[in-house]
Amino acid sequence: MTRAILVILMLLPLASTAFSQAPADSVDTARVKLPPVKVTATRQATSTFAAPLAVTVIGKPRLETKRGYSLDDAVSNVPGVFAQSRYGASDVRITIRGFGARGAGDRSNAGTSRGIRVLIDGIPETEPDGRTSFDLVDLAAASRVEIIRSNASALWGNAGGGIIDISTVPEFDRSFASVQQMAGSHGFFRTAVNAASKLGPASLAVTFTNTMQDGYRDHSDSRRALVNASLTTTAGDATRLGLFITAANDLFHIPGPLTRAEADTAPRSANSTYAARDERRHNRLGRVGISIGHDFDTVSSLSGMMYVNPKVLERSERNTYRDFNRYHLGGNVVYRAQYRLSPRLSARTVSGADFAHQNGTILFYSLTPTGTRGTELRENKGEGATNTGLFAQQELDFGLRFHVEAGARWDRIHYDYRSFIDPRLDAARSFSRVSPKIGINYRASPTHSFYANFGGGVEAPAGNETDPASTFGQDTVTAINPLLDPIHSTTYEVGTKHVLAIPTGSFTLFSYDVALYSTSVTNEIVPYRGGRFYFTAGRVRRQGAELSASLLGNADLEIAGSLTSSRNRYLTYVVDSVHYGSPGRFADYAGNDVAGIPSLYYSFSAARCPITSVPIRAQIAVRGVGDYFVDDANNVRVPAWTSIAATISTAREIPLGSLGMRAFLTIDNITDRNYIGSAFVNPDVVNGEPVAFEPAPRRTVILSVAIGSRTK
Repeated sequence: MTRAILVILMLLPLASTAFSQAPADSVDTARVKLPPVKVTATRQATSTFAAPLAVTVIGKPRLETKRGYSLDDAVSNVPGVFAQSRYGASDVRITIRGFGARGAGDRSNAGTSRGIRVLIDGIPETEPDGRTSFDLVDLAAASRVEIIRSNASALWGNAGGGIIDISTVPEFDRSFASVQQMAGSHGFFRTAVNAASKLGPASLAVTFTNTMQDGYRDHSDSRRALVNASLTTTAGDATRLGLFITAANDLFHIPGPLTRAEADTAPRSANSTYAARDERRHNRLGRVGISIGHDFDTVSSLSGMMYVNPKVLERSERNTYRDFNRYHLGGNVVYRAQYRLSPRLSARTVSGADFAHQNGTILFYSLTPTGTRGTELRENKGEGATNTGLFAQQELDFGLRFHVEAGARWDRIHYDYRSFIDPRLDAARSFSRVSPKIGINYRASPTHSFYANFGGGVEAPAGNETDPASTFGQDTVTAINPLLDPIHSTTYEVGTKHVLAIPTGSFTLFSYDVALYSTSVTNEIVPYRGGRFYFTAGRVRRQGAELSASLLGNADLEIAGSLTSSRNRYLTYVVDSVHYGSPGRFADYAGNDVAGIPSLYYSFSAARCPITSVPIRAQIAVRGVGDYFVDDANNVRVPAWTSIAATISTAREIPLGSLGMRAFLTIDNITDRNYIGSAFVNPDVVNGEPVAFEPAPRRTVILSVAIGSRTK
């Protein structure tokens, strides 16, 4: 498959020539409009065609016909991004080029991801130890989503295997308000209210959502109420201010994994142990962030941000009731300067510092037979994590075509564990790393670029991953696993991006994005027994090719697709099999596929207005995933699957007097296929059967109607 992608890469310039009947600059701008697209997840506003990175930007129109409850609704069709909604709530598993593959299974993995960094309005959702929960992510509040698939540790540090940056600040000229009501299969019911207003020089935007569902599987019901507000303004011509507030009350139950036979014959059932213990997450959290940016002159600027994020988390997990009280606080400061060194040579400098700290207490109680908190206090401990980073990047532009950048970042991640019952377990450990980055970009035209980059990455083990293996009983020696080391990675990448205007015919725009990468990983962190504890593998190599393309035409015609082909292998990996009850033996997994990463996944969609005089848009979408292994021995396989969805929506706002209406109807998994949506990595084996599989919902219908202020 990789060879096929390489052939496509070589043919794309020919395709460009075939479609191009005239230079893009000579195209009738009344027929084709090519607005500039900029990304900010690069820590400065940069054109997508100037950044030597694989970048995807998803605007508000593409989010309006989504369910919007979880992040996978936005990123599932992005090449290189493997997104799975494990139970249909906010419990999303996201993998970018293999980073984050271990974030599935038991322990503290439900509702969290690993290896990638998620930001909301520039504020990190990712905790200092690299874990990301999605309680505060709701697409109803999103105005755009940026995804950087390239390794970004040189700018963002720990867990920078990919970046997802969500902006909740809308662009609007006049005040508006709207109410959206959704209802659908499996007891899904969702209300979203959006409002925004101009307050002099300030812009205020507020979003409230309330979502409930019974869930496809038994014991998978959830509910979440979320509010998100932003207030942005200017002080004079040179200073920008922002205030961001969000809070959520999120409860979701966990149906747990099944054996393959159970998944085939009773896919709606829950794992009996999970149901009996009423395993669940109840997260109540909020965040307040303040940002400021100031331009000293036309050349240099300084920006800063601070935030505080209190959390109250309750869990029924592994026969204990767990009560977390945490606070996550941090901030950053970034200096930017742009200047000209000669008539044909200009430069930009970006440098800064990040700080993030999380701390709090965790109480482990016994669990009653009904799944509530018992009276026996089994553990009382404090867990702290601090991530400090310093970074700098220098960019040079040689005329309008060549762009070169080089940078590096130093990170220190420190863990501090304290047991208030047995202080002998107290431990602390620190990891530090310098991550370099070099990139070059060549612009063949304003909307056609070729790029190459080299970068290093670092990913420290997450807090729950540092717990020692309890194979020999309870952890009675130390609170931090001395055998775990941070993941070190090195990535080489080349790619091209092109948006091409078509002057005549039914199509108006053709675009494509191709990226090839090779990543070498040392100390890959691997979960065992469904995530109860973690080891460090030797070396891993991930290689892949990513392609996305789209055609836009008249009558809202759009054809789009994406394809990811990759090879992910353990190069050196020997594990002591004592942890599987076979002391004195060793297993050598060199040459095996890395667990949890499919080598092939793809998407395709076609949409248009069937009748040009009727403002109705019809779309058919196909998404497929090849088979993959979920154990290091490569004995447990998740079968390949393909799912088809259809959506009918309003092509534009329908006027209702002074109001406007938008609506859509989506039928997902039209063929009512039973398939495995997600799986535990290195799962438990019970009575000789791996308990790994999490069935995806069968046919699902969602109806949405939104009424609000007219936008035009």
